[in-house]
Amino acid sequence: MSSGHPTTAEEGIRPEIPASPGRLASLDVFRGLTVAGMILVNNAGSAGDLYPTLRHAQWDGWTPTDLVFPFFLFIVGVSITFALSKRMDDPEARRGVLARIFRRSLIIFGLGIALGKFPYYQDFFHSARIPGVLQRIALCYLATSLIFLRTRARGQAITLGVLLVGYWLVMTQVPVPGSRAGDLRRGHDLASYVDRAVFIHGEHKHLYKDDYDPEGLLSTLPAIATTLLGVLAGHWLRSGRPPFEVDAGLFVAGTISVVLGWAWGGIFPINKALWTSSYVLLSGGLAMIGLALCYWAVDLQGYRRWAYPFRAFGANAIAAYTLASAGARLLNLPLLTRPDARPISVHQLLYDDYFHAALSDGNAALAYAATLVLACFLIVAVLDLMGLHIRA
Repeated sequence: MSSGHPTTAEEGIRPEIPASPGRLASLDVFRGLTVAGMILVNNAGSAGDLYPTLRHAQWDGWTPTDLVFPFFLFIVGVSITFALSKRMDDPEARRGVLARIFRRSLIIFGLGIALGKFPYYQDFFHSARIPGVLQRIALCYLATSLIFLRTRARGQAITLGVLLVGYWLVMTQVPVPGSRAGDLRRGHDLASYVDRAVFIHGEHKHLYKDDYDPEGLLSTLPAIATTLLGVLAGHWLRSGRPPFEVDAGLFVAGTISVVLGWAWGGIFPINKALWTSSYVLLSGGLAMIGLALCYWAVDLQGYRRWAYPFRAFGANAIAAYTLASAGARLLNLPLLTRPDARPISVHQLLYDDYFHAALSDGNAALAYAATLVLACFLIVAVLDLMGLHIRA
């Protein structure tokens, strides 16, 4: 999650220690809430048993699940503003900033590809998925960081607008071979056509589905716009204005963005798979509102103890996401056998014999996913208490 990234703007905070001056504790909390949400919606006991709110929209429209990835990219943008502004103010740190950006992007991108085939690598070059959540995070982090280094806030806002309007025009005006301009049905749209042309060669298929990829090439451009929204929010947070004015500004800007996204959705449908411009404004606006609420609760009101689990997730975001993804795949390996000698995975055993046997369909799927979130938290909490914050 591709839906960059994965590092904190500051170190994690232990529950008994107040935030130090200048630390934006709410950013770690909001990041942690988002990572926990990612793990929850990606690891249900059974996809068919999930409550509708924990599923992605089939195509147009959105559910709360469709907000998780853009929230993360928005947070990446905020973190870029905090991290790179500090480094650019330090002549020693400035020298290695480009190398650090490229190295981090490459590591995250490579981890995404490796994780996509884990633990089966026999046909890696034949069918490894090249786009993906971590891959998109890496590309958005790389592109947005370079934009940040080369422009000021005004230039970043202009770039954001150009990406949104440009993507809208390209997707609605450029004709697609075998279809028509502006056809946004699944597999008929320009973004899906580009991904098939680039990532499918004969029997070699490197996409999520045969007809499209929700983290494809062309739709990464508006995803960069989502990250730039976070950068602009980061500028506002660092503006030095009174804290309550900062919080109110985030909330108002978020509300305006939601309204604009909803209105634009009338002619350019809100769609996560295509990452439409209307979706960028809607999800980005809701991310601003979410961060404003966390900022009010954690940084302004000082309510910190309740937020510790999310700070722990936020301080080790990449570790938590990787752990959950790899762990879920291992749990699905048929390593056990039933009394009748049929192979069964640990996942099947736990879900069928315990969760599903005791709970209704929706509750069983949710309880299984929540259990995995809890297991990941216990591990990242230990890392946090040891002072270990894994960064790319």
